[in-house]
Amino acid sequence: MKKIVSLAAILGLLISTLTGCMPAQGQVAEGGQQSTTGSIIMIVLWIAIIVGFFYFMIIRPQKKEQKKMQALHDSMEVGDCVLTTSGFYGIIIDITDDTVIVEFGNNKNCRIPMQKAAITQVEKAESEE
Repeated sequence: MKKIVSLAAILGLLISTLTGCMPAQGQVAEGGQQSTTGSIIMIVLWIAIIVGFFYFMIIRPQKKEQKKMQALHDSMEVGDCVLTTSGFYGIIIDITDDTVIVEFGNNKNCRIPMQKAAITQVEKAESEE
């Protein structure tokens, strides 16, 4: 979080520096016309830089994490040991489209259906050969 705040501060400093270098609003360029084309181009350029910054710092990592979790949920099988968002370890005993039934502890009577989104880690069951 500190990294994003410091990058935003640097970006704000750059923007204020560049806008300070632009001609004043009433200043006239050569030929008798006001120089507004340069300032419009700079504004559009800075908006593009800010959008690119947000894409690479926020949106792209979030999509990467979503793909990782989707791959994790797709790889779940019956018998895998899972960790839930609440911190409980259990064994998957049944899987449907968007829910799983997880058995917790040594007590075989503790079976709880939950959404796949509530599973954060999967450890594959060891196959006996």
